[in-house]
Amino acid sequence: MLPGRSAAHGDQPVCVDCAGITQDYHCSRCGTETEHYRQNTCARCSLRDDLTVLLRVDEDRGPETTATKLLGALCGAQRPESILTWLRKPGVRDLLARLATGGIPLSHEALDQEPKSLRVEHMRSLLTHHKLLPNRDHYLALFERWLASKLADLGDADIRRPVESFARWHHLRRIRSLSKDGKPSRGPVHSAKQEITETIKFLIWLKLTHGRTAASCVQADVDAWLADGPTTRHAIRTFFVWGVNNRTCTNITIGFRQAKTAPLLTQGQRLAMLKACLTDNVDTLQYRVAATFLLLYAQPVVKIAAMKSTDVVLTPDGLRLSLGDGDPAPVPEPFASLLTEHLASRPNMRTGSSSSSEWLFPGYRPGQHIHPNTLMERLREIGIDLLGARNASLRGLVKEVPAPLVAEMLGYSYQVTQKHAAAAAEPWSRYPRTRPGT
Repeated sequence: MLPGRSAAHGDQPVCVDCAGITQDYHCSRCGTETEHYRQNTCARCSLRDDLTVLLRVDEDRGPETTATKLLGALCGAQRPESILTWLRKPGVRDLLARLATGGIPLSHEALDQEPKSLRVEHMRSLLTHHKLLPNRDHYLALFERWLASKLADLGDADIRRPVESFARWHHLRRIRSLSKDGKPSRGPVHSAKQEITETIKFLIWLKLTHGRTAASCVQADVDAWLADGPTTRHAIRTFFVWGVNNRTCTNITIGFRQAKTAPLLTQGQRLAMLKACLTDNVDTLQYRVAATFLLLYAQPVVKIAAMKSTDVVLTPDGLRLSLGDGDPAPVPEPFASLLTEHLASRPNMRTGSSSSSEWLFPGYRPGQHIHPNTLMERLREIGIDLLGARNASLRGLVKEVPAPLVAEMLGYSYQVTQKHAAAAAEPWSRYPRTRPGT
């Protein structure tokens, strides 16, 4: 500990001996020199005492009981004060006690039976992070529960039957396949829920208005539905593409919906925001770094939130970012220094999770990255138009670098960069594509 100050060394913090402090800061239990939390004991020993009583830990029963596993996981937090604070929240102690005594089996299925709450989900994340529960795809699990509830509310068999087939054989099978391959499922789950919800709305309207089902639906019904409502109604297109292929419905055709406008910042606006994020204290360090990923590398916020610390690569030529299948993108100054500082001081590293978190932007829940919605809201608060900034960044990049290289380096498809290159009057068909098979 450095609780004192030394005038001889420029008012720098100094240890107990150098400061002449006579108070003993050593923990009476473990001997660690640290701030006392309770009755001459440190926070970690105080936490162990509380949990031993709460979890009814019996050391004589061996280290493999659920109670001892929970005790070891919680007491191993880098900052035990955060666990002590968490234990004061309503319902946390009861949940822990029931897990320790077998009132709740140590499984995802058992936690699914508990009333849905942030408390339960935080506990699940903590147990998963400390290997007391196996890893599972959070968004896939939520989708399965949501789908079961959605189908249970459909009493009409003519509506439920095609919706259930569509949801299970198209969406659920596809999302499970993505999850099995280790690919992110948050986006697919979000779009699947919207498409299923809009399909249900359409089929209910079709039955009530025209007395028809998916099998007897005609093109005029679909055209009328799309013409008289919000653009989200176009989400039924996937259902009809699937239905026609599986002979669930007649030959209905729905074209792709084309956005009438594309939000776009001017390059002056984009560069002004970029300068503010790099040189001004417009927000905390992690949000300035996240904003720079958007403004400089055109990365979607969902992808930024899920970036790993290993995506930042140190090479003899300086820092680089692994964002796509191509060569890592260079990181110029002053962003390189800002990114290095962020790596050394990432938030949420001293709570229930260990200091070895793989995420570039760790979240509040142990073992998870920051939620994309949190990031989106924060960037909007500092005045960034997310889609407009990303479009402007891509337009600027394809003017400076051949669009195929932009696609490979930043993780975009060739079609997307071609579209932006055409809009920026920089067609890349003139660029020689020398890679084999292209």
